Amino acid sequence: MTLELESVKSEALAAFAASTDLPTLDQAKGAILGADGRFTRLLKQLGALPREERPAAGKALNAVKVEIEAALAARRTELELKAALPKEPTDFTLPGRRRGSGRLHPLTQVTDDIVRAFRRLGFAVADGPELEDEVHCFDALNTPADHPARDAQDTFFVDAPGRPLLRTHTSSVQIRVMEKMPPPIRIVVPGRVFRRDNADATHNPTFHQIEGLYVDRDVTVGDLKGTVEAVFKEVLGNDVRLRFRPHYFSYTEPSLEIDFSNALVRKLGKEWLEIAGCGMVHPQVFENVGYDPEVWSGWAFGFGIERIAMLRYGITDIRLLYENDVRFLKQF
Repeated sequence: MTLELESVKSEALAAFAASTDLPTLDQAKGAILGADGRFTRLLKQLGALPREERPAAGKALNAVKVEIEAALAARRTELELKAALPKEPTDFTLPGRRRGSGRLHPLTQVTDDIVRAFRRLGFAVADGPELEDEVHCFDALNTPADHPARDAQDTFFVDAPGRPLLRTHTSSVQIRVMEKMPPPIRIVVPGRVFRRDNADATHNPTFHQIEGLYVDRDVTVGDLKGTVEAVFKEVLGNDVRLRFRPHYFSYTEPSLEIDFSNALVRKLGKEWLEIAGCGMVHPQVFENVGYDPEVWSGWAFGFGIERIAMLRYGITDIRLLYENDVRFLKQF
């Protein structure tokens, strides 16, 4: 057996060394260590030896097996490395190709900056459902049943029990917060809203708003104007100028429109650009949520995040923000 064992070992080492790829190596392994391999047949002969010869023969078999398996593992490592090498010559001293890193969408960047500005003024962030009911979206906000905003030509209604709708503004979250919390309240509400607009350079059927609400004792229009000015200057620069014009919203009284001006607006050939709506919360809205309007006062305002992003970055078409063109998004 000793002579045959040495022959098997020599054959195995030679076969492994001669293998040029992994399939050839596996064939050589099968011929030596497989179920019908030469070394396996020698192991089966161990039981037929006289009892006194078995210990020495077993020791010799184990030693050869260890040597064969070590040679097999070493050759496999060499061939795996060879298989992993590029087929064409490669200069490994060249600098590597770095994967491009992701970045936040411009709308996300603007939203984060606006929220950060509000947080510095003590505001908390609130959220609410995009699928709303008419009570929270219209009734509680003092919007009458015959108001144009409640018409199917302007609002996406869902064909389901209860006639739910896709919220047309984030003001519905104000109602939900006031229903659950006693004053004082100081919240900011970023979120997606939906209106039946045809997509063009300045409109989209889905867009983003951010709403602010402050309720406390003795809140005034001066508090509103100071907060709005502080936020817009932080987000759009210190050259911002604002003006407030009388307007009408069903959920605020008095109601105001905010016009905006800075160097970029003037480059567009305009002196002022309408940017937001605001006002003092209507007493009826307070009564609808169980607040006493004789004790509490407050203001609310909201504006489109897309418009802020377009002003900030000089974007002329709102549709660019939704087309997911990486060439466009990489600029921000």
